[in-house]
Amino acid sequence: MAGIIDAILAINPTAQVAVRNEDVNQIDWQNGTLPISNEDILAKQTELKAEYEAKKYQRDRAKEYPSWQDQLDMLWHDKKDGTTTWEDAIQAVKDANPKP
Repeated sequence: MAGIIDAILAINPTAQVAVRNEDVNQIDWQNGTLPISNEDILAKQTELKAEYEAKKYQRDRAKEYPSWQDQLDMLWHDKKDGTTTWEDAIQAVKDANPKP
């Protein structure tokens, strides 16, 4: 999830910093990196956390989808047998983990 360094790098991808104890007040700005205000860092961290949480359904779906090997086998059998096994399996995962 989004830590202090993640937020800093989202604002300035070339920043060089060290952060102690995940504390915004314990940042060492290194190699001429210009400091970013604590407020900007914390706002970006909140934004990144919200983006992460908004995509929870994607992470949950990814864990539940059949392997790609199994999906290919389902597709082959569906084409051969005129069935909808693959579509049914994918839809079941989507239904169990709806998009917000």
